[in-house]
Amino acid sequence: MYADGLDAIMNISSELAVALAVALPSTILLEAGFFLLTGKRNKKDLMLVILVNVLTNPAVVLIYWLSILYTDIDGIAVKALLEILAVLVEGLYYKQYAQDIRKPFLFSLGANAFSFFAGVLIQLII
Repeated sequence: MYADGLDAIMNISSELAVALAVALPSTILLEAGFFLLTGKRNKKDLMLVILVNVLTNPAVVLIYWLSILYTDIDGIAVKALLEILAVLVEGLYYKQYAQDIRKPFLFSLGANAFSFFAGVLIQLII
């Protein structure tokens, strides 16, 4: 019985590691792509987009997984709340530090919506 529990923990741990390893690079690529698609070219702002996602994405993925595993809260509600918080946190960073992002919260909303829906589409295709 102990071995079954340990196997389950190891399986969850490896799935979480894969989720973290896939989510961050794909989010960075998608949001950097959004940055370029919106006509932005400031290299410091592009670096800010990358760094902001390094801060927020792993936290969002980890909190989502933990809440799904250890609470009865609906996964869609958790995901929605975490995405809203990510938009707000990233928007605050853009407002404070971006040089050429004029509407930081709108940019954050757009970048997050773009990467979220692109991710959903990619998952449907795979």
